[in-house]
Amino acid sequence: MSESIPMTESAMVGLTRDTLGSLHGALFRDLGVNAAGYLQAAGYAGGAALFSAFGDWCARHGHGAPEAIAAQDFERRASEFFHALGWGSLAVGTLHGAVATLDSADWAEANADAAMPFPGCHLSSGMLADFFGRLAGAPMAVMEVECRSTGAHRCRFLLGSGEALQHIYDAMSQGTPYEDAAAALA
Repeated sequence: MSESIPMTESAMVGLTRDTLGSLHGALFRDLGVNAAGYLQAAGYAGGAALFSAFGDWCARHGHGAPEAIAAQDFERRASEFFHALGWGSLAVGTLHGAVATLDSADWAEANADAAMPFPGCHLSSGMLADFFGRLAGAPMAVMEVECRSTGAHRCRFLLGSGEALQHIYDAMSQGTPYEDAAAALA
């Protein structure tokens, strides 16, 4: 089900994908790798309004509070919501029971023509960390490990505690695939 979401009431604005891509490109051109931190912080700052909009959307559709949605229904509801906002599809899963996965073959922040050397959906990483942290009632961290901006067929975000993602990041920096690093946490 795709529908419009009342942006004004949700303290949100709509941007085109071209606008987001241009901002992303300009920040990386002018700030280099420091752009990632600025984008992540901006995304995190928007998480509260996004979560509030999700709560309102759930209520309008008779789903109750986001925290009360049954796990088997949550993926569909979250995907409908993010798709309605223009972010793209979102599949929610787990990796070895150690961390959650958020996958999208059409995520809005990714640019398949960017040929970036590393995953680049930093704004999304911050936004999703705050959004899912509010859902969980505890701080969450998000790390993108696959990105369409690098030529991958999907964007894949890992979602978990800061400690779990730090372990995976450290293992990846030593050449261990993220899947193996997550398996070591299970």
